[in-house]
Amino acid sequence: MKFPAAKNSAGFTMIEIAICLAIIGFALVAVILVLPYGMSAQRDNREETIISEDASILLETIRSGSHGADDLTNYVYAITNIWRDYDFHGAPGSLHTNGYTYFNAVLNGTAAPFYALTNGAHIVGILSTPEFTDDNGRAISDPFNINFTSNHVYAYIRSLSGLAAEKPPQNNSIMLGDTLTYRLLSVNAPVAVDTNNAFTPFARQLAANQRELRLTFRWPVLPNGKVVDNGSSPQTFRTTIAGQLVLDTNGFYFYQPQSFTNAP
Repeated sequence: MKFPAAKNSAGFTMIEIAICLAIIGFALVAVILVLPYGMSAQRDNREETIISEDASILLETIRSGSHGADDLTNYVYAITNIWRDYDFHGAPGSLHTNGYTYFNAVLNGTAAPFYALTNGAHIVGILSTPEFTDDNGRAISDPFNINFTSNHVYAYIRSLSGLAAEKPPQNNSIMLGDTLTYRLLSVNAPVAVDTNNAFTPFARQLAANQRELRLTFRWPVLPNGKVVDNGSSPQTFRTTIAGQLVLDTNGFYFYQPQSFTNAP
């Protein structure tokens, strides 16, 4: 009895399979190495977008002298004003600190619960504190040859923009901990005055009714309160405001924008 001759059949040898596995392994290693960079770029882009959106909200809120932005109490959880007095020779005095939270406020070591961050007007009024004030606490545009106080106002804020799941009434500590938190330096600076200008009185009047608001963001803020600047931090946003910065009877500052109309 004759058996049919065996036919040639196609297949892979062990060497070919090993070479294929090696190629796949190299490809996977390349993908794994690139993946963290892609995730980091995505995170940075997301954070920059949030900062830009928050900057627009805060600039407009402060510039308009808003008294009703009470939603800010859900995001601004601490403000610190580090201030120092200078005499008319420019000699500095001691450093002092005012601290504000939702539950209390301490002004230079003295408890002052009235100034706690319990409403939007308090938050805006503190963030609007001018860079330079006189002995009566009023904003000044020219700190030379007079006694004045220099203010540095920092706010610690959970992002106003971002995922809806992170926003109030969310009270999960894990979710809140993952929310982007940043430190804001608010500078309400006077415009420069050219004292050599022939129109000095006009320049001084203009300076008294025009200021520059600068908001500098640094992020992220770690749970211990320290800031770790990433590749995009810090960022500064600024705008010029036509209007006086007025001190109210409670010790808060608000911009009073000017409205202009055509003369008849």
